[in-house]
Amino acid sequence: MSRVPGVFPVGGRRLVVYVVFDRRGGVDDYVPYALAGLREHAAHVLVVVNGSLSDEGRGKLEAVSDEILVRENVGFDIWAHKDALDHVGSRLSEFDEVLLTNDTWFGPVRPYAPVFDRMGERATHFWGMTDHAREDPNPFTGKGVLPYHLQSFWIAVRREMFLSEEWARYWRELPEMPSYFDAVLKHETIFTDHFAQLGFTHDVAYSAAEIGTKNPSLYRAEALLDAGCPVMKRRPFMQWPPYLDRHAVVGRWTLEKAAQYGYPMELFWENAARTIPPKDLNTDAAMLEVLPDYDRGYDPEAPLRTVVIAHIFYVEMTDEMLDRADTLPGDYDLVVTTPDPERASAIAEALARRGHRRGAVDIRVVSSNDGRDQSAFLIECRDVLLGDDYDLVVKIHSKKTPQDGFNVGRHFKEQQFDNLLNSQGYTANLVSLFQKEPGLGMVFPPMIHIGYPTLGRGWSVNKEGAADIAQQLGIFVPLDDISPLAPFGSMYVARPQALRLLISHPWTYEQFGGAEAYKDGGLAHILERIPAYAAGELGYHVRTVSTTEYMSISHSSLEFKLDEMSVTTPGYAYEQIELIRLAGFVGTGSRSDFARMYMRVNFPGTGARVREIMASDTLAGKVARAVRRPRATIRRILGR
Repeated sequence: MSRVPGVFPVGGRRLVVYVVFDRRGGVDDYVPYALAGLREHAAHVLVVVNGSLSDEGRGKLEAVSDEILVRENVGFDIWAHKDALDHVGSRLSEFDEVLLTNDTWFGPVRPYAPVFDRMGERATHFWGMTDHAREDPNPFTGKGVLPYHLQSFWIAVRREMFLSEEWARYWRELPEMPSYFDAVLKHETIFTDHFAQLGFTHDVAYSAAEIGTKNPSLYRAEALLDAGCPVMKRRPFMQWPPYLDRHAVVGRWTLEKAAQYGYPMELFWENAARTIPPKDLNTDAAMLEVLPDYDRGYDPEAPLRTVVIAHIFYVEMTDEMLDRADTLPGDYDLVVTTPDPERASAIAEALARRGHRRGAVDIRVVSSNDGRDQSAFLIECRDVLLGDDYDLVVKIHSKKTPQDGFNVGRHFKEQQFDNLLNSQGYTANLVSLFQKEPGLGMVFPPMIHIGYPTLGRGWSVNKEGAADIAQQLGIFVPLDDISPLAPFGSMYVARPQALRLLISHPWTYEQFGGAEAYKDGGLAHILERIPAYAAGELGYHVRTVSTTEYMSISHSSLEFKLDEMSVTTPGYAYEQIELIRLAGFVGTGSRSDFARMYMRVNFPGTGARVREIMASDTLAGKVARAVRRPRATIRRILGR
């Protein structure tokens, strides 16, 4: 069938349908920023909200839209677009172009106008912002072909197509999409080819062929921005880090590019902190800051009011800890917590010997040492942290870890103190991070891994408890999979405001238990893993920090360990990880362990079916359960 494509007419009317999803029912500020710019190019803006919408969120959207439709969160943005089209109904004929888009991108990083003007002059039935090249085999299914397609986060359709019967039929027959992969395989990857086969023409603003990669929105986001693309997708900052590592995608460079073009980066960080697992974000965006020992950016004209909260159990470490604190630029107040009056007296004497201080001192004897530095911080210093007297809090404690041996304990202590308070120049650089980034909530050293088996088990047995605490505190930030982004060692520098959810909760010493409860699974160890998630919920992002010396030690160790662990597994790191995770827990390497791993890799799903049979009351189930019993038992079951 011959179909004549049209241009966007001078003075034409564009309908923008923009889909929003926030599990909290809110609206992060990057959304109204994106919509405010789009509204200049639209006759009507319809925002579709998947799920609930708070009054505050509605207020943000009403300022930048003409209509808001709230619907049940089913079918992802695809079914939201379908419901929007049904909602508009016959009014659709009033428009010359319909733009179907969503909240999976940040923008405008570059101006919208050049794109709308350029694509408006092209005669086409529908166009996209970016496209994806054909792939064989289909990476989602491992077989067949992934067809060339326009990416569905931005599809603009002209009236010759959206008023056609073929268009109406497509949406009328749209299948259900219970999973993300359904949305990709049942809509995004087939939409372009489906309408092309019907004779409709399509175009793209920034083609993969010209950029030189199969998926530029993921693999070459900086090149897109340089070419004038107004949007930056969220995907490069939430994709599985080993996969991005395979393709050498460095999110930090993309963010630097966006900042160069003038995008207000606080909008990015607020949303990313609230919606992306912190360790994923920390890796994808390369948020580790390796700081030198010479001051390269601290502004003495904009000092931050600082309090050091030091829990001192080992009194002999008092001078050592205060020497570290004295590397802070400017004055700071000091709050010391300690378990008993005798220690408090000894600490006061140590302070007196040191002479003049640069701020006020408050020594507090805790009501109980259950929970140690965690309870002292959250209970005894609650008044300090909930007030508005300070911009920064430095949380340190007298760490020795004698139970782990001299070398391990020494390394852990130095790893904490060196990476937070190493020297005057280093600490000034650390504080300057907070001066430069108002949305930076806290910094702490990278995950300890030398001397400890934290790699692969950073949550230990604390994840279930962390999920419970997060629910109690109203934290919706996704928990990381294997290990949390956390201040292992429980020392950090933070804005008190970023810790509000933790601080405002009425913790009690009874919840921490006695000395025997200070272990994995106990409240203190759970809370050690929560701060980054609590900060993220309030829109504050988190960075890890390191000295140049520690990074040289840490990287060398990590590189060698990864090299040794990779020697028996083929492929890129992400392929090795997928294979190892599929095989499951190695156990002791017994014959039964290897048999189970073999079945998981080569016959996935069989184990689940066997367990289902074993749990049943059928004859097969009785036999299966008897396999581990003596043969006589099996014969008795079979009646032989």
